[in-house]
Formats: sequence, C-alpha cells, structure tokens
Amino acid sequence: MAHRILIVDDEPNIVISLEYLLKKEGFEVKVATDGDSALLQAAEFRPDLVLLDVMMPKKSGFEVCESLRADASLADLKIIMLTAKGRDTEITKGLALGANAYITKPFSTKDLVAQIKLLLT
Repeated sequence: MAHRILIVDDEPNIVISLEYLLKKEGFEVKVATDGDSALLQAAEFRPDLVLLDVMMPKKSGFEVCESLRADASLADLKIIMLTAKGRDTEITKGLALGANAYITKPFSTKDLVAQIKLLLT
C-alpha cells in the first residue's frame, strides 16, 4: 500500500509541483491550503507524513504541528516543516514543537524525496 502524504501549503505553484512529484514517486497525496483544513484533512485522510508550510492562513504551521502532536491517534505521523522561514530560532521552534525535519525553501526536490523516504522507512 502506498504511503499517504498531506501537503499543507497556500502557494499554488508549490502545491502543484509537490503533488506532481510525490504522485510520480508513488505516494497517495492530499492537499490542504490553510491550517484549519490541514487539521481536518489529517483527521480524515490519516497521512503517514505531512509536508507543512509555516506561513499560512487561519493557523500557522507551528500551530498545526503542535495540534497534530497533541492528537494521540496521530502519534506515528511524521512531519516535515517545508518553509521559507529559515532563521535558527524558527528551525529550533519547529523541531521543539515536534517536527521530524525542517527544510527551507528553496529546496532540492531530490533531497526532499530522500528525506521523505528516510522518514517513512
């Protein structure tokens, strides 16, 4: 069975390219474009991994990460923060809130796919 990935980003060009890339790699993919819909999709879709932007409408990626980590039914969920916010304090905050990895934009798609596969093995 294919691993499930939830892409959470409000930038249409990034969503389109990530969705195409990940489907091509054989993953089952869903998309959310704001923090509230990210939490709803996570509860319904039950992803194995979430690619999570920080700057989004309704709830920030940090708030979403914190909420996901507070949900015991999603304890095995892997979270990769994928964001332009790359200062040390932001990276530290993301990891402290429970992200498994923190990747800054712009990013290498090859490195991203390698990180995803590493976390899902």
